[in-house]
Amino acid sequence: MKSASTLLLFLLCALPFMATAAQPPIPAPPSKLPAKGYVLLDFNTGKTLAELNADERLEPASLTKIMTAYVVFRELEAGNIRLTDRVLVSEKAWRTGGSKMFIEVGKQVDLEDLLKGMIIQSGNDASVALAEHVAGSVESFAKLMNAHAERLGMTNSHFTNANGLPDPGLYTTARDIARVAMALIREFPNYYAWYRTPEFTYNDITQRNRNPLLRSDASADGVKTGYTKAAGYCLVGSAKRGEMRLVSVVMGSASPSARAEASLALLNYGFRFYESHRLYPAGQPVETLRVWYGDQEALPVGPQADVFATIPRGTYGQLSARLERTSDLHAPIAMGARLGDIVISKGDEELTRVTLVALQEVAEGGLWRRVKDGLLQLF
Repeated sequence: MKSASTLLLFLLCALPFMATAAQPPIPAPPSKLPAKGYVLLDFNTGKTLAELNADERLEPASLTKIMTAYVVFRELEAGNIRLTDRVLVSEKAWRTGGSKMFIEVGKQVDLEDLLKGMIIQSGNDASVALAEHVAGSVESFAKLMNAHAERLGMTNSHFTNANGLPDPGLYTTARDIARVAMALIREFPNYYAWYRTPEFTYNDITQRNRNPLLRSDASADGVKTGYTKAAGYCLVGSAKRGEMRLVSVVMGSASPSARAEASLALLNYGFRFYESHRLYPAGQPVETLRVWYGDQEALPVGPQADVFATIPRGTYGQLSARLERTSDLHAPIAMGARLGDIVISKGDEELTRVTLVALQEVAEGGLWRRVKDGLLQLF
């Protein structure tokens, strides 16, 4: 956005940048990891910390179920379905091959159990049952998946089923899968808690969560494994240490151990050499701006969303902030109206910008105020 005016923010109390000693450059990301494609992202900012073939179309296998869960969670939030719904198991769901929750044809299963069976046990049968309950058929459900994928900006993805079994029209990328995984974590934190559940028992059969990161990294809390012969071994991982959360996607590894080692290498690299800071909370005043022709002259403004920055460790003191206004402010101004951007930079590099909004309403002033301000602006 090109602004009509730019104000420097000297907000040491709000953004306490401290001088730091010069830091050596961080090493390059891990190379030659055993995967066809991978990506490592900071959850708070979406910044890419490492990647290889991140936009190459690959078969997702059971990583597809992340999108399946996202669609079901959206339907739950919309009130179209409930966790207590009793779902009738069709013959198609029961006959689905691959990993199973072991539901039985003709029986009714709580929707919550189906979700846990899909998330924790990676049940292909549960995925089909959920798709049929939500949309009437797997084909109709796939249309919902593709609609949400388009809305999330997953431009290199196409879904044809709910479980990830091989299909010529089923494909995604490491970056796209990371995008829906982050949307799921951000929008549905309560449901996301199921992804770290160590095991689930249904029909007197107990199965462990297939995610190896849950047993090797105490900070890991998700997300999903996948495997077919064509796709290879895949793993979406997420871990949180302090305020920093990272999301890794590894696709096309040759073995379960290879995908786990690659995922851990990416996560450890990100946490070791980068840091994520929340600089301004959403709605916190960061400046007071002059308003013309209003019933008040001063208007507190702040960011519409939390302002985060992802930076190499030890470079916090190199951050700077500025406020870019769209124009002079003339009343009336509605609360929440966009007034510009807060821009965070490190040296000459712009890191992020977040919309600046009015934190109060300013009504139009009386005749005397309008005349006075008109004269002040004139001279």
